[in-house]
Amino acid sequence: MRREELGDLMAFLVVAEEKSFTKAAARLGTSQSSLSLIIKRLEERLGIRLLTRTTRSLAPTAAGEGLLSTLAPAFGNIEAQLSALTEFRDTPAGSFRITAGQHAIDTILWPKLSRFLADYPDIKVELNAESALTDIVSERFDAGVRLGDQVEKDMIAIRIGPLARMIVVGAPSCFHDRSHPKTPHELSLHRCINLRLPSYGGFYAWEFGRERQEMRVRVGGQVAFNTVPQLIKAALDGFGLAYIHEDVVRRYLDDKRLVQVLDDWSPPFPGYHLYYPSRRHPSPAFILLVEALRHHDAN
Repeated sequence: MRREELGDLMAFLVVAEEKSFTKAAARLGTSQSSLSLIIKRLEERLGIRLLTRTTRSLAPTAAGEGLLSTLAPAFGNIEAQLSALTEFRDTPAGSFRITAGQHAIDTILWPKLSRFLADYPDIKVELNAESALTDIVSERFDAGVRLGDQVEKDMIAIRIGPLARMIVVGAPSCFHDRSHPKTPHELSLHRCINLRLPSYGGFYAWEFGRERQEMRVRVGGQVAFNTVPQLIKAALDGFGLAYIHEDVVRRYLDDKRLVQVLDDWSPPFPGYHLYYPSRRHPSPAFILLVEALRHHDAN
């Protein structure tokens, strides 16, 4: 097979995975028009249409799906073998894409990576902030970060952070005419600030637990957000109670700008874990990366 033909097949694979010429062109470092010509050339050479295009969507045809079923594992194996070749380098090297929430990036990943990468200049890391639960295999990420109870069973999971806790907080003004709630059910008597997360298809239900009793509560209020910084600002401004990671608002609790309630209903839970497919053959560089991120409990 000629080099040009191999490149055309790779281009088709990326277009099919991205379902967009624009996104595929950005990933391949070429122009959308050039990529469109490559696909047209491939289809003409094969004498069959591989992609169905409309003004709003792009999807493989039945023939295209058949070709993909062969190309995806083949190119995946090539990439794995190329990655394995780094074992023979004098210094560890590799490029890795990791998807994680912004909170995990800010509090766990970047503090550790900033120290690790300084010692290994040939290791490159791309961090992609996503609030949705991403399929790392289909989206071609090397690893992802989720809370421990969200990691799928067929993944290898490495704990990278301490136990976490979600708590309910509010500005002191929220309690001028209402007493502190004693149970999660009493949140219905208070204004609350909702957070909309793509992974949950709507507003996030507040989760509580005490003495083997678990509870999920839907709350209501005047405002809602899809990002945490705005939620915190609204809580500080007295627009209602908020449900949030304890470490994010610790400084506001310490200076009394926020007050915590329902403490006995807010148990700790498994914190952030790095996860990756169990069938992956880790390269020396990836193993170093994992060890740099691994959490070690303080003695």
